[in-house]
Amino acid sequence: MTQLPDIHRLIQIVVEELATAGHAVPAQCDCHSLLYECCPDRLKGILDAGATRLGLYASGGSAGGVAAMIDHTLLKPDATRQDIETLCREAAQYGFASVCVNPTWVAACARLLRGSRVKVCSVVGFPLGATTTDTKQFETRRAIFDGACELDMVINVGALKSSELRLVERDIEAVTVPCREAGAVSKVIIEAALLTDEEKVTACALAKAAGASFVKTSTGFGPGGATPHDVALMRRVVGEEMGVKAAGGVRDLEGLKAMVAAGATRIGASAGVRIVQESQSQPPTAAGKGY
Repeated sequence: MTQLPDIHRLIQIVVEELATAGHAVPAQCDCHSLLYECCPDRLKGILDAGATRLGLYASGGSAGGVAAMIDHTLLKPDATRQDIETLCREAAQYGFASVCVNPTWVAACARLLRGSRVKVCSVVGFPLGATTTDTKQFETRRAIFDGACELDMVINVGALKSSELRLVERDIEAVTVPCREAGAVSKVIIEAALLTDEEKVTACALAKAAGASFVKTSTGFGPGGATPHDVALMRRVVGEEMGVKAAGGVRDLEGLKAMVAAGATRIGASAGVRIVQESQSQPPTAAGKGY
């Protein structure tokens, strides 16, 4: 585990770097009118690292390239078995990266998607992040046992805001360690809408120190969802070696484009079908409208 003074120093360096960069007037992206580097430049490092599906998407490529970025998500507490079956059927049909469901549905999704390329993703400490560290570890191991190969965990937001950084890192490691042991992907939800920019930097630095695969903006159940500003900030903190997942409020193709332009490599959306249909210039179906 990273020593606490090292974490403090890492966070200080990143904050100073961001503050220095903030004095420059950013160039405006012509394609999306965002105050970030233009899409081709912003994605160059990701493309160089081998993320070919972003290359397909950025050049207006196949719908499969768009779908393969999306975690097809259904985390509503009143989701029924029929809803879950529909979610899995859509995921297999459109080729989404994963279905993201609550832990109670993991085993069912694993059975329904057996033989497909769609992965099963579940959530840990969801949606508040306020469960104990040992509970998060058990949730992670149980979800993996049931068939999940991607886990999205919520950080202990209160501990972060209390500057209890060692507790937060241990909390994240309770998920990342069993994920690494099982070859599963770990994503750390920072719930950005509850944090200051400095706290977002701290959360991302801790996730990186704990060996997470991704940082993720939001649960979708907090006071706000993903924003291009937060995605760009998170990307700058974690560099190109980690994934950034934008989730919460991404409901259409333009929203997805904005998140990709800012640096997202995965999108969490309940409106995945609608987004793919838009990319194919098809009118959205009722199933594709999201919620």
